[in-house]
Amino acid sequence: MSNLKPTLSFEQGWPILQEEAINKVILLVEEGHTSNQFTSEEYMHLYTTVYNMCDNNPAGPEAQKLYQKYKKSIEDYVSTKVVPSIQGKKDDVLLHELVKRWNNHKIITRWLFRFFHYLDRHLVPRRNLPSLQETSHLTFYELINREREGEQIDQALVKNILDIYVDIGGDTMKYYEKDFEESMMKDSAVFYSKKASYWIASKSYEEYMLKVVKYELLAVHASKLEEKKQINLGAA
Repeated sequence: MSNLKPTLSFEQGWPILQEEAINKVILLVEEGHTSNQFTSEEYMHLYTTVYNMCDNNPAGPEAQKLYQKYKKSIEDYVSTKVVPSIQGKKDDVLLHELVKRWNNHKIITRWLFRFFHYLDRHLVPRRNLPSLQETSHLTFYELINREREGEQIDQALVKNILDIYVDIGGDTMKYYEKDFEESMMKDSAVFYSKKASYWIASKSYEEYMLKVVKYELLAVHASKLEEKKQINLGAA
């Protein structure tokens, strides 16, 4: 079976997928459409196109080429649409735009997953590749690493930003702990080291100790306090 040619060649199928799936989805989302804009016939047509490009060798070179083109399309979207939309923005404006772009990114990923699902079912497990969703999310994750400002301003906005890390980690705290919590604690350590020198020189003993205790209770244990808060809210 692996030596058989696919029903539809890559050269024939890819322009259809690029124009009728990827480009159309991006255009719809950029125009503000968040609900399903495809008919069942269109979904079936695009899924069948992927199937016919891979059917005789689901983990073969044509399927791998299609996977790489899917990944490249997501990367191109992020670099040409998302990055320019947040460049030059700061503070709340930056965070608002980042949250908006992440929500759009999830919609694009969800729609495209339905078209390219055949790759997730056959190519990904056989070649031990990241899933289509993970590939898409990690592309956005790399964007955050390049563009984030590292400032905490509006608490609701910060929570939405942290939700991005959780989403990317597949509902785990892997990327939150790696890229936000560790960074926050290192920055906090530097900040309070400088503060401590100033407090020692300018504050009384009692005032200095009060500052230290407040930092230990709130700053050091902030993540644990937030976890307890979320647990209590969930139980209410």
